[in-house]
Amino acid sequence: MNSIHQVRTNLTEGMSFDSVIEDTHHIIMDAHTVNGGQHKGPAPKPLLLSSLTGCTGMDVVSLLNKMHVSFSNFSIDVKAVLGEEHPKMYEQIHIIYRIKILDTDRDKMQKAVHLSQDKYCGVSAMLKKVCPVTWEIQYL
Repeated sequence: MNSIHQVRTNLTEGMSFDSVIEDTHHIIMDAHTVNGGQHKGPAPKPLLLSSLTGCTGMDVVSLLNKMHVSFSNFSIDVKAVLGEEHPKMYEQIHIIYRIKILDTDRDKMQKAVHLSQDKYCGVSAMLKKVCPVTWEIQYL
């Protein structure tokens, strides 16, 4: 049976919206000041990139834990090129995984990222349908 996710987004003032996710979590979104907002929260497109890092990050942590790999200082950066024509969409997305891990476990980290990107991360899979998504791992 398919899962259903629900989000309700309400205009609060100006260009600011309060998005209620699954009747529990609130996220404030707002336009940049150059677009009439007050910058009270992230704009929608960067928030999408945050969802990407959360999705793949949860995959990688879950997989490393299942492989009994010790790690620390795990972070994920994303750099995305936004097109200039409307609708302004990302033309390229690059993910940078940073992690402190034993040299002997680097193959497992590589496997975890591959599995996330090729099999598990639904956000990445959706984005790959509209633009290239590349990635790299930087070991600390």
